[in-house]
Amino acid sequence: NSFILDDPDLKDIDPTVLKHCHAAAAMCILEAGKQNADISAISTCLEDCKLDKERIEQFCTEYQKNKDALEILLGSIGRSPLHITDVSWRLEYQIKNNQLHKTYQPSYLVTLNVENSDSGSHPDVSFSCTMEQLQDLVGKLKDAAKSLERATQM
Repeated sequence: NSFILDDPDLKDIDPTVLKHCHAAAAMCILEAGKQNADISAISTCLEDCKLDKERIEQFCTEYQKNKDALEILLGSIGRSPLHITDVSWRLEYQIKNNQLHKTYQPSYLVTLNVENSDSGSHPDVSFSCTMEQLQDLVGKLKDAAKSLERATQM
């Protein structure tokens, strides 16, 4: 959502507030799509959130314009997120690039075996990353695990 932070009309607003607003709007749109909410239900919800009539009408107009695309997107995701069942990786070296220059760049090819509880198996998710990117991913996963552990202890 860096495009939001780069918008010149929003430059005077605290970036943290912008991120929270963006997340809240995205959640509202996703829930409305998930619940197949009609415009009157959405309007009532936004009125409860103290939005003015003009913004509610603008929101509902944009929602209605994009509702079909949202439904297709939500349908492609399914009812539950994918579950990682296994992970494999291998170290690969890129010796030459497209211009035949020597590069000797090591990278990791990571493959996540995933399944969806709705439909069972799913195509594997594969990506390539540098050592720094992999270390960053591992760090974020450790942070997420710690956060989940703290949440379950409450």
